[in-house]
Amino acid sequence: MKTIVITGASSGIGYATAKALAKDNRLILCGRRLERLQQLQNELKETPCLLLTFDVSKKEEVFKAFDSIPVAWKNIDVLINNAGNAHGLARFQDADLADLDAMIDSNVKGLIYVTKACLPYLQQSQNAHIVNLSSIAGKQAYTNGTTYCASKWAVEALTKGMRLDFLPLGIKVTSIAPGAVETEFSLIRFKGDTEKANNVYRGFEPLQAEDIAESIAFTINQPKHVQLADITILPKTQADATTILRNNS
Repeated sequence: MKTIVITGASSGIGYATAKALAKDNRLILCGRRLERLQQLQNELKETPCLLLTFDVSKKEEVFKAFDSIPVAWKNIDVLINNAGNAHGLARFQDADLADLDAMIDSNVKGLIYVTKACLPYLQQSQNAHIVNLSSIAGKQAYTNGTTYCASKWAVEALTKGMRLDFLPLGIKVTSIAPGAVETEFSLIRFKGDTEKANNVYRGFEPLQAEDIAESIAFTINQPKHVQLADITILPKTQADATTILRNNS
């Protein structure tokens, strides 16, 4: 049985990942929305769960939450850095500075805060593993997504650097970079505009949160001597960040 931390567990990929890992594990479910975490805990039934509510972009909240973990839960084996979002879709010159700040704060600084807060516990494990959720945007910049892409390039760099720095600690580090996944992602990016969000996935079959959760489960269940370093997952009809074959009929 592993003790697994999942950030952003209140929706989307984090929610699906918790369900995929529920069997034979203990889960520390992290998110901003306590009611959603409680709903997930109820769905998982027999799985031991610890709920932590905080915003990853708030350093004090992050460290206070991890400091509050009971002793019995402090032997953490896996950290899944899933929390993060896109805010707005505009050329850099037109983008709202608040949106750019929000992406850097959650996608970059949030990942750093959580990893630093969790690291003392991970070092107590013989099977420590960190999985960072990147994006195809971390491998290819595209118009109107400059800062979001930059934030995910930072995730890629942090992942590679951690793999080097943590090598003497015996901690595996994996980057998982999804393409188009149908979650709340686009709804948040377009600030609740349902029509715009739905148009992102129109005319092709996108990935679902469960598809990414399956790959995360596969990654952390590899033998102890196997480290999957970098996984990119695209829908069949997506070739890169911006090239998608759509059926417009």
